Amino acid sequence: MLDWQLDCSGCGITRGPEGLPTVCEACGQPWLVRYPNRPAPSVAARAEVRRGHGMWRYRPFLPLAAGETPVTLGEGDTPLLDAPRTGKRLGQPDLWIKDEGANPTGSFKSRGLSAAITRAVRAGVTSFTLPTAGNAGVAAAAYAARAGVSVRVYAPRTTPRTILSQIVLYGGDLHLLDGHIGDCGKASRAYAAESGAMDLSTLREPYRIEGKKTLGLELAMQFNWTFPQAIIYPTGGGTGLIGMWKAFQELREAGWVTDPLPRMYSVQSTGCAPIIRAFEAGADRASAWEEPWTIASGLRVPGPLGDRLILRALRESGGSAVAVADEVLAEEARQGTRETGIDLSPEGGAALAAVSVLRARGELRPEDRVLVFNTGSGWLYREPADLLPG
Repeated sequence: MLDWQLDCSGCGITRGPEGLPTVCEACGQPWLVRYPNRPAPSVAARAEVRRGHGMWRYRPFLPLAAGETPVTLGEGDTPLLDAPRTGKRLGQPDLWIKDEGANPTGSFKSRGLSAAITRAVRAGVTSFTLPTAGNAGVAAAAYAARAGVSVRVYAPRTTPRTILSQIVLYGGDLHLLDGHIGDCGKASRAYAAESGAMDLSTLREPYRIEGKKTLGLELAMQFNWTFPQAIIYPTGGGTGLIGMWKAFQELREAGWVTDPLPRMYSVQSTGCAPIIRAFEAGADRASAWEEPWTIASGLRVPGPLGDRLILRALRESGGSAVAVADEVLAEEARQGTRETGIDLSPEGGAALAAVSVLRARGELRPEDRVLVFNTGSGWLYREPADLLPG
């Protein structure tokens, strides 16, 4: 028996978890998973969680039935590393990096797609489709292969070739389109309607958020059940930020963490910054960005469906939003990689670049513990010859 329910993030109506929900039928907003009928995890259960392994060690907080085995590749348990040299350079001594590039498919997308495909396959789905800026397509193809089902992936033709080759390697049915991820989303939804394949687009099903929620559960455990003062998150579709904010509140409600909640900061590229524009305008929705472009392909999301939830988390947490130029984020990724030994993606470079901006604004105090996310591995964005001399 499934012991959770779905609450609409827009109009607040509630439904059971049966079937394959997409978005709310009444208002078109994403569903959020809630657990009102599940006993709250006791503080004593933290010890059992520590003895577990991977993302699914957090079962008390996740949509998994008793005795159920998830579709997994061992995602989670990614390194949380201090960055003293980079922190000293940026004027933020207590600086940490959560390296999601260590996941099985090279990015944080492993978490969300493990959860989404687990629930859908258990409901009888055998074929999927989704649009991708790159890393979600890799993860979807890998977890579909693990589950023995098929997936069609629509990606912009400008997606890094190494990422595209990984999608094909895992057996994904790759279709390249001119344009951006929004154009790919339209094609994916049309294919879903025509073929009956399940649409795995960001926030068009409720379980990717639950997988991404483990980012927050895991960092709290790694900080010995405390929170940092500030979290800087590179934001495209925003499920990681939304999921973490949900996780932090659930941890507080269960009594597992008693610290004040972290301030959440969203970073995007100046070439595609719909969340930053909406935040600065005081809006509760983000209008689509015209002609989006950035080398950080995961940030090239012109109109995220979760815009209201992202903006809500930023404001509720007392955080804000930052845009950085591509040349700045690229240089920060290069320099940060050499200072830390972590293979930073362009998105990770954006998160580090935001530290300097927020310090200059006075939004980060020197004594703050600041956590930045490297959401994927840098090698996925490079051709091998890019770094060779001559």
